[in-house]
Amino acid sequence: MSRQRILNRDQIFTLFSRLAEHNPEPRTELDYGNDFQLLVAVVLSAQATDAGVNKATWRLFETVKTPADMVALGEEALKKHIKTIGLFNTKAKNVIALSQALVETYGGEVPRDRDVLTTLPGVGRKTANVVMNTAFGEETFAVDTHIFRVGNRTGLAPGKTVLAVENGLEKRVPQPFRRDAHHWLILHGRYVCKARKPECWRCIINDVCLFRDKTPAP
Repeated sequence: MSRQRILNRDQIFTLFSRLAEHNPEPRTELDYGNDFQLLVAVVLSAQATDAGVNKATWRLFETVKTPADMVALGEEALKKHIKTIGLFNTKAKNVIALSQALVETYGGEVPRDRDVLTTLPGVGRKTANVVMNTAFGEETFAVDTHIFRVGNRTGLAPGKTVLAVENGLEKRVPQPFRRDAHHWLILHGRYVCKARKPECWRCIINDVCLFRDKTPAP
């Protein structure tokens, strides 16, 4: 049984240095105007694309800016806004319920606490990590399908589960890259290190990456 190949400290620093140089100020591709809208957008983005969520929320977010606004809108009206998004019935129910919880328990504010966030309807660990990182600048690592793939392919943070990859990133990502690592990795996985055919020929970390079956230039 062969050992899994893992990047060393210098290789990891090189990897993030290049990603940082290429994109000095990475950000989420979800559109939002405040912390609450971000939370809603991230909940809606489960098993959906950011572009698809943005198409569904741009008109919604023109009028719904607070949890109280969302509660006033109601579940049926919300469904009409987000009906183009997968699982929209369940997501609408969760968004209304989490909005009610924010109004009743947290004064209409999004809590700056990952454990508290995960108690809200429809908010799992990944969603909470995204909100903590994007809204509050916390050094959290939200592992979605893209980051899971990049973490394993490159040898940055190999793991058989999402939590294993998250824990690997937590241990291995150095300063000054920890705050923005999530965004660099997700964007790299979305546009370069693609699932079916990674575009290795134009990858800026090609020589550092430990992936064996690199795709040749077309």
